Amino acid sequence: MRPGNKVGVRHAVAAGAGIMLAVAITVVGVAVTAEPARQPVQPQLTVAGIAQDPCQLQRAWPIPTRLSGQFELDSSILRTAGGVYVTAGHLVPLTPAEAACVAATERADRDWLRAGLVPGVTAAQRSMATRALLDLRLAVRPNGAVLIGWRSGWRYVWPRDASWVAVALTDTGHPAMAYQILRFLERIQAADGTWAARYLPDGSSPVRDGRPAELDAVGWVPWAVWSWAITQQLRSKSQSRRELALLWPMVTRAADAAARSLSPDGLPGPAMDYWERPVEVTLGTAAPLLVGLRAAADLGAQIGGTTAEGDARRWAAAAAGLSRAIAATFGRTGYQRTPTGSGADAAVTFLGPPFARPGPALLRAARSAQQTLTLGNGGLRPGAAWPGTPGVAWTSETAFFALFDATTGQHRQAAALLAWLAAHRTRLGSLPEKVNSAGQPASVAPLSWTDAVTLLALLAQTGHLSTVPVPPAGH
Repeated sequence: MRPGNKVGVRHAVAAGAGIMLAVAITVVGVAVTAEPARQPVQPQLTVAGIAQDPCQLQRAWPIPTRLSGQFELDSSILRTAGGVYVTAGHLVPLTPAEAACVAATERADRDWLRAGLVPGVTAAQRSMATRALLDLRLAVRPNGAVLIGWRSGWRYVWPRDASWVAVALTDTGHPAMAYQILRFLERIQAADGTWAARYLPDGSSPVRDGRPAELDAVGWVPWAVWSWAITQQLRSKSQSRRELALLWPMVTRAADAAARSLSPDGLPGPAMDYWERPVEVTLGTAAPLLVGLRAAADLGAQIGGTTAEGDARRWAAAAAGLSRAIAATFGRTGYQRTPTGSGADAAVTFLGPPFARPGPALLRAARSAQQTLTLGNGGLRPGAAWPGTPGVAWTSETAFFALFDATTGQHRQAAALLAWLAAHRTRLGSLPEKVNSAGQPASVAPLSWTDAVTLLALLAQTGHLSTVPVPPAGH
């Protein structure tokens, strides 16, 4: 446009305004007549279970969802119309040598189950427990590493999940395998007492993907050691006593790290918790640290000696301060995700048994959270502010509430959640990570954390899980 052509300018402005009006009308028309926004894509199942290689002990293979077959009774040997599943993607008729391997492996699986306890009072519960135990047996590698899942990006060790698996194996009568897990965790612990978010299964290094350390492990690991130790005969000079001595430096470093993490307000500083979402102060970190400090203090008292008892007193004091801070901050909001609120969080269950004895306020908060987090498909999501796909239930969080309900005497509610878990397994019987809005198993199966929590919930329904004691005043 040439300078000074005012008529041209007015015409241009008028023409431009007309175009803008037409565009606005068109946009409004499109907004009114547009198709509804697409619904978020629901997750699908990618791995249906794991099968054991009959001729190579502790070698397991993920089972594709398209593969049809069934496990031998009380075994991880998968039979199909084409033969036995002995290697990824291959079905082969058995040679005489392989048939002998299959028979021996089946006997070994059944002997291992009989050596411990398969919890459950109904056929569905015992079936679920059997498969969970056998899946965990394969998930624990010979070096004590616990694989959380069986697809690319999942074949790593999360210290948090491994701690829960160690407790579940201890309480179902497999303490030697649990001890292997604890020794692996001891080997990979950092010098400052913490753990990275996840590790390579050979224990050589953390997975370097930019995730910060997840502070909750310094609470879960001492709880796992305590849970193992109270089932052992810790007499002077006994083998169990010597084994505990090998774990004690790890417990000391972890409890010291937990105590150091506490801010002047009594709460731990910002960290990433089991949501693996932004770093912040959450109940998902504070509650496990409280468990770990109390567990370490109780172990220190049992070990005895000037140093251990002095450490126990320090940890007991830190636990008392943390407990008061949790009640004063999280308690004001009904034990929601953050001290300022942020909605219900499944981590409220970490403040109840078998971690602590609950008061009336916590029972009310857990009941309210369970109602808030229950989805249309019957399972639960991690939290009210969970940013994941709407309508997708997470089996670990559902099992958290089954465990809480069972340990607080709410057996009918626990049985309903356990029935839901049993009904939403894969066709091979493994527990998946998720259940989508259509009620279908999704993501990977099995998920080791879900296996562990479900086994503890089943145990709590029929027996007694020991609760971490609060260190006495003056300890």
